[in-house]
Amino acid sequence: MTLLTLCLARHGETDWNAEGRIQGQLDLPLNPHGRAQALALAAVLATRQFDAVYSSDLLRALESALPLAARAGTGLRTRSEWRERHHGRMQGRTYGELETEWPEGYRRFRARDLQFDLDGGESLLQFQARCAGALAALAEPHAGGTVMLLTHGGVIDMIYRLVTGQSLAAPRTVPIRNCAFHVLSLRNGVWAIEQWGVDSHLISPRDELPD
Repeated sequence: MTLLTLCLARHGETDWNAEGRIQGQLDLPLNPHGRAQALALAAVLATRQFDAVYSSDLLRALESALPLAARAGTGLRTRSEWRERHHGRMQGRTYGELETEWPEGYRRFRARDLQFDLDGGESLLQFQARCAGALAALAEPHAGGTVMLLTHGGVIDMIYRLVTGQSLAAPRTVPIRNCAFHVLSLRNGVWAIEQWGVDSHLISPRDELPD
């Protein structure tokens, strides 16, 4: 028995995505390319029936979810637990700036130090625990249904790791592009990946951009 089908998508592009600047939990809107991506995502998923549409409460995810929620007719439920990882001192910086300005912090970030909270942000262990709790809480209210979630690249990466058992210490190995979608199923308490990285609806999908 399928307890839940979950369709996931990362938000559309922002100016900071295009600049390679880390957003974390700073709140930025979509740029014109990102708004076009959100419309394309809503169009390609228009034939699917969703019982609920959720999004992070950060603006870039919320704006990405609105066209889809309007098509689905379900309303939109925003939740802070679906926010991107809080990147602490790294927020607002590019990787190049960090490597110059904060070399030790940047080294620990690149090494995926599981305890490192990025100077006031979330450690990988804290972030994983938040995502695991949010994923578990999603299943019970929608038993037997299909749910859409607009969230962030880091969150989707954490969900992938939770489902596949990939180590937190391992580098990211799967594409998570803006407004590509992924489909998971929950059967008998076990999550499985049904589709990953579907981006054929996007015109010239860009290379993966920083979270």
